[in-house]
Amino acid sequence: MKLLISTVAATFLLAGLLAGCTTSDTAEVKPIPGSITYGGQPRTKLTKSPPGSVVHNSFYDSTGTKQLETYILQPDRTLKLTRRESIPDFPM
Repeated sequence: MKLLISTVAATFLLAGLLAGCTTSDTAEVKPIPGSITYGGQPRTKLTKSPPGSVVHNSFYDSTGTKQLETYILQPDRTLKLTRRESIPDFPM
């Protein structure tokens, strides 16, 4: 009986810990000035690239920080901004 109770308790504890580890959708990355999709989708469509292709963009924002962005080409030929990384000018 004691073994059954400790097994059940361990199962609930493990289930609680695993529930805390589940990932949910991360917050959507919003375009900023300099992004390809800032102000809407570009007028030209990438017709030769297959859907799922990765497009990279790099630019300096208004504060002079380098921004690296990753887009994925969607089946409808729109670009979805999936990642942005800020690179400081002087890494420490």
